[in-house]
Amino acid sequence: MEGSSSSDELSKISLRPLALSDIDDFMVWATDEKVTRFCTWEPYTSKEDGIKFIKEQVLPHPWFRAICLDNKPIGAISVSSKSGNDRCRGELGYVLGSKYWGKGIATQAVKMVADTIFKEWTHLERLEALVDVNNVRSQRVLEKAGFLKEGVLRKYEVLKGRTWDIVMYSLLSTDRYRT
Repeated sequence: MEGSSSSDELSKISLRPLALSDIDDFMVWATDEKVTRFCTWEPYTSKEDGIKFIKEQVLPHPWFRAICLDNKPIGAISVSSKSGNDRCRGELGYVLGSKYWGKGIATQAVKMVADTIFKEWTHLERLEALVDVNNVRSQRVLEKAGFLKEGVLRKYEVLKGRTWDIVMYSLLSTDRYRT
């Protein structure tokens, strides 16, 4: 049922490293145009490209996890740490298979990250997420997870041949007790 959440289903959500052996599950959401509409990347068209992405981007990534339902990957979530003067902040990104939209799963995964990332990466003071202004569902996920909307960054980046207006959300290490 769209919009409903089952606490039983949400209790089966876990985060774990994405492995090469997860390629078939990865391809389910990575090839879905509905899923990739607001992503920085185009839908994958071959399993070989998916394997290359996991080998070259996911495995060496410092904090990239599969969002799992009963240990089966149904999406992914990551935190990218900045360096230098921006070391105090990290950027959150997530993607979820369209079959699982509207069930509270993405919100649960974001909350799980928010509950752990500040403990794991003690240098972080700020977790931020950049969302297309038209991606209302993703904005709602962040708001439900306790992130604050800071404003719209107009004509912020060029992706997929167009300039995007982006909504900036943040969660501070001192905010995590609000969620």
